[in-house]
This record gives sequence, structure tokens and C-alpha cells, in this order.
Amino acid sequence: MSLGALQFGAVTILGTRVISVVIAVGVAVALYLFLYRTRQGKSIRAVANNRNAAELMGINSTWVLALSFGIGAMLAMISGALLATMFSFTVLSGTGYEIKSFVIVVLGGLGNPTGALFGGIIIGLLEGITTMFVPVSWVPIFEFVVFVLILLVRPNGLFGTRG
Repeated sequence: MSLGALQFGAVTILGTRVISVVIAVGVAVALYLFLYRTRQGKSIRAVANNRNAAELMGINSTWVLALSFGIGAMLAMISGALLATMFSFTVLSGTGYEIKSFVIVVLGGLGNPTGALFGGIIIGLLEGITTMFVPVSWVPIFEFVVFVLILLVRPNGLFGTRG
């Protein structure tokens, strides 16, 4: 089944990529609403901030950690499924994604989902723009240079708080 393509002059965007973006944005919005608008989300944020204080307030940290692990596994499954529609992969393909994920999370600020979203957007735009001017093999170098420069200016990431 073909999802078609959108064409804007010389630029062609495959339908699978459009659907993947829509799903990714929907999942990001759902995660944000869950973390900031539900009791369970507030419990997750409380345990992440200070586990002992959260337990003193009556939050079952073991349950919250299990829920957080499940949510993380679900998000990894969704991202893997979306990536599988765009790129070929093998069992050993994860290393590049792990490094990129680390850069994105630290760039946005550890423990801040909104920061991770903006970190991902920055890295994605950087990848898209730099490939127009330099060979693809040089893109990780530019990513890490931007990563280091931002951390020199803001050591806690773009949306990180002073700990």
C-alpha cells in the first residue's frame, strides 16, 4: 500500500514520513499531557525530582519506577517502529541512535521532556541543513560542535535547571 507523496517544486516528501511526523508529534503531546496533567505524571516527576521526599508524601516509588520503565519501553517501541518505516536497520544499528539520543537529551536538559523535544528539533534541523553544504559523513562533527558550544554556554542544557 502506497501512502503517496507531497510535492512542492523540486522537493518531494513521502507520505510515510508525513504520517511518521504526525504520529511522533501526537505521541510527544500525549506524553506531555500525561506528565503534566495527570496524577501519575505528577508522581513520576516527583520521584524523578526527589525520591525520598516523594515517598514521604505517600507516593509508591517502586510502582512509579515500574510505570516509568513501561512508558520508556513503549516510547522506544514507537520510535523503533517509526524509524523502521524510513530506514533499513540491523540488530547492530542501535549505537548511532543511542549516541544521538544522548546528545538530544543532554542538549535539551536532563529530566526535561520539553527540552528533549527541542533538542531533537535542533539536531534534526542541523542534520537537514548541513547535508546541503557538506558531505553526510561530516554531519556528526557539526552536531557535536554545536552540542559542546551550547554546553559551554549553558552547562545544564537549554531547558535544564541548576541542580
